[in-house]
Amino acid sequence: MSASEDHARRRERAQAVALFRYTLIRDAADPQIGSRERGVMVRAIVAAEHRGPFGGPVRVTRPTVDRWIRAWREHGFEGLLPPERQATPRSDPAVLAMARALKAENPGRTAAQVARILRQSAGSAPSERTLQRLFLAADLAGQARKVPAAFGRFEASRPNELWTGDALHGPHLNGRKTYLFAFIDDHSRAITGHRFGFAEDTVRLAAALRPALAARGIPDGVYVDNGSAFVDAALLRSCASLGIRLVHSAPGRPQGRGKIERFFRTVRDQFLVEITGADPGPGGAAEQGRHYAGSLDELNTLFTAWVETVYHRAVHSETGQPPLERYSAGPPARHPAPGELREAFLWSERRKVTKTATVSLHGNAYQVDPLLAGMHVELLFDPFDMTAIEVRHDGAAAGTAIPHVISRHSHPKARPEQPGTPPPATGIDYTAMIAAAHDAALAGELVSYAGLGAGAGTSGQLPGQLTIDQAVAEEHA
Repeated sequence: MSASEDHARRRERAQAVALFRYTLIRDAADPQIGSRERGVMVRAIVAAEHRGPFGGPVRVTRPTVDRWIRAWREHGFEGLLPPERQATPRSDPAVLAMARALKAENPGRTAAQVARILRQSAGSAPSERTLQRLFLAADLAGQARKVPAAFGRFEASRPNELWTGDALHGPHLNGRKTYLFAFIDDHSRAITGHRFGFAEDTVRLAAALRPALAARGIPDGVYVDNGSAFVDAALLRSCASLGIRLVHSAPGRPQGRGKIERFFRTVRDQFLVEITGADPGPGGAAEQGRHYAGSLDELNTLFTAWVETVYHRAVHSETGQPPLERYSAGPPARHPAPGELREAFLWSERRKVTKTATVSLHGNAYQVDPLLAGMHVELLFDPFDMTAIEVRHDGAAAGTAIPHVISRHSHPKARPEQPGTPPPATGIDYTAMIAAAHDAALAGELVSYAGLGAGAGTSGQLPGQLTIDQAVAEEHA
């Protein structure tokens, strides 16, 4: 791996760590809450075990949480990035081997206990954090017994406190499957954003979320599952830029998404059944048989009409109010400032500038400021228009990237929404040609198969067939 690739990899890991820290402290860092409430929230964070940015269990201390909150308030998201790695002497392999042996000998020993034993026997020991990483990598870390959590019914106290997002497998359209991305307000059950598309990816997700934020305002939090579109770095960056707390449900534990699932059932029973005429069924398998004869734009137009005129105006069975009426009764929403929404939905990639002051991005070459030669820069762009690239260095604007060689005008993930124009028909029906050839061959036969039977010889056999006696005789010959 080259030095630039290693730097880019470490930068991506640093971004993941910063996003993890942000989601952990976002509620506690809210300046509108009091110190007593913040103390309760911080103690809850410290007491719990969290799923780290790379999948492993993570626990944090009170000073660490306080330090992250101060860094976020002073420097924003950049303040949560871990510092660049410094070259330090590696631990003695013999000492690490002894540490593994001590842990394997007695799994009940903690990292602190192993460190004490090493200091007593060898005179020195690695840090406790180093030993914890060592035991985790060697699969020696003990798993604490977890008490099953009890779940109750939850409802947000006001509109825009929490949105829940998910995707529904929709009908087939011109041979292509559609997907519906939708977001529901937890308090009012109003649908804040929705969009049918031909792919279950982050581009189609943004097509549903971005208009929702512009029209309905910015929610405090968004609750989603662990689908590929919902864990994409583009969504994480968008939420972090707008100060939205992005929460993912734990794998295998879908509790909390019941409201959006119930809405999808209503979509199947009241909307899809009308435009496709298929049995809605209870789950995803039913969508396989649905087909819609219109265009994607028509499908989205019909769905918008159904949401606004039927769903939003019908009394909800749990709240006792129409969703739109309950949503409108809440406090004014916080809307994004001009340009803030565009900034949040730009995609970001890091590249190293060559000695000739150029950068490469998905097959395209761009010219940047010569002063940036040899430096690592951040490229911000709209995935559908890669001819306009903003350049930043260490978070500061560094001009624009001038297109030098453009072979791709959109990001590989930004696939066209509409299906391509079908090729012109050749007019050749291969199976019909085969059938005609077969009929012609039968018409040219000298033997009339309709007349075969008793008149086909004294044996009654078709020409070329053996009698049973002849077959037996040849078998024993």
